Amino acid sequence: MLYTSKGGIDASLTEAELTELTQKALSKLGRRKKVLILPPDYSRIASQAGIMAKAAFDHYGDKVKDIMPAIGTHLPMSRDEIARMYPGLPHSLFREHNWRGDVKTLGRVPADFIEKTSGLKLGFDWPAQVNRMLVDGGHDLILSIGQVVPHEVAGMANYNKNIFIGTGGVEAINKSHYLGAAYGLERIMGRSDTPVRRVLNYASEQFTSTLPIIYIQTVVAADENGVLKVRGIFIGDDAECFEKAAQLSRRVNITTLKKRVKRIVVYLPEDKFRSTWIGNKAIYRSRLAIEDGGELFVIAPGIKTFGEDHE
Repeated sequence: MLYTSKGGIDASLTEAELTELTQKALSKLGRRKKVLILPPDYSRIASQAGIMAKAAFDHYGDKVKDIMPAIGTHLPMSRDEIARMYPGLPHSLFREHNWRGDVKTLGRVPADFIEKTSGLKLGFDWPAQVNRMLVDGGHDLILSIGQVVPHEVAGMANYNKNIFIGTGGVEAINKSHYLGAAYGLERIMGRSDTPVRRVLNYASEQFTSTLPIIYIQTVVAADENGVLKVRGIFIGDDAECFEKAAQLSRRVNITTLKKRVKRIVVYLPEDKFRSTWIGNKAIYRSRLAIEDGGELFVIAPGIKTFGEDHE
């Protein structure tokens, strides 16, 4: 069911509008006793998720018991990052997702489904894994907040990716990324119907349909001056809110060139890009625009490590 749908290619939703739209949608759900918020981590600060998370906290008050950034295998958020991205939210409510030991496997997507959706490239099964808090925490509302934007593995980021990858375990994360790589980035980027998304949708339908998950999805793009604007917000409990967000994202987050270019220079802000794990997006998101034999220059002053897992 779709609770909120507002936006367009020229829209510029204000903080006040986003707060009002979020709280109006939440009011349709009725009273809740124990709320879990699943927002993105600092690498997704452009999502403006802090606005919606604060709106939800103000709406539910002390019924918000836990806030767990859906970090996947990314580094946990520091106190400074939490303060910058989620001002006004109590640090005491934040929980850290441990993707090694704090996950629960709800079921497995069968190998024949993976084989079919991968174009016969792969034949393993896939575990539908989530953080234990989602199924054992006793929450009567799980708010999954994030930005829908072109993504190199899923085609479009967010929706149930926030659940199964953002709070998933090592096997689920590794296999999903392998599936995307085997199928091919060029066939995935910017599309909402991809092998990885089909697997995530299968897992949602089969294993999490009884969980009280509501999705709050934003679409964000820069204006002609490089200033980020929220172009849309879509709130719902199924794929409809994601599909509407993806349609808008394709219009505002993808630049189509008349021909491929010889040289691209990418700058990665040092406060956001600190490892090649996310710094490689400079390659993923420009390779379709570079001609064969072309050059990519990446300026990345903040990158200090190859991955984000020190173990």
